[in-house]
Amino acid sequence: MQYFIADTHFFHADLLGNNDFAPRLFPTVEAMDAAMIQAWNARVDDRDIVYHLGDIAMNPEHFPQPPEVLAILLQLHGRIVFIKGNHDYESLFKFLHRHDPGVNGLPKFTFHSVGTIIKDNHTQFIMTHYPLMMGIVKQTLNLHGHIHHNSVNIAENINVGVDAPERDLLVPHLAFGTPLTAAEVHKIYRLKAAVLAKER
Repeated sequence: MQYFIADTHFFHADLLGNNDFAPRLFPTVEAMDAAMIQAWNARVDDRDIVYHLGDIAMNPEHFPQPPEVLAILLQLHGRIVFIKGNHDYESLFKFLHRHDPGVNGLPKFTFHSVGTIIKDNHTQFIMTHYPLMMGIVKQTLNLHGHIHHNSVNIAENINVGVDAPERDLLVPHLAFGTPLTAAEVHKIYRLKAAVLAKER
């Protein structure tokens, strides 16, 4: 299986609480990080690939060092394809590459500086950290992160971040930090398109 997520922001204490930008209703970063790890591992196993669309970890007061980030990532099931976010950095990716433990004889970590594209159910998933303004497209979705609890007013732009408002369209709601399946991405697209059509 393939899964999709962005903006985990492990360690980021400034996001805690009920705020408009990235509401994270946890008492501590330890509780937040543990919830995301649990939600990830409840869905993903080591046969799966998770596309992480940027911003792995962040904390302005004590910026997470590569060994701290690696310690979190080693707790997560599956292989992870990273797309660089604005809070990620090349030296972190190089550290993760050097300390890659592998999974089933394959690298656990692979990296893209800008984005990557896959196909699912006759649809292109263009995966980037920042949302793209694609214009008129057919059977193409931009999966992105970066804007946290905000949404681009275009159905084809799907925010897959852990605190994305698009996740509220899914019923039942997923546990905080759950990577999305491709089927859930397609469902979000259909539901978002219907909501936007009603608003016009």
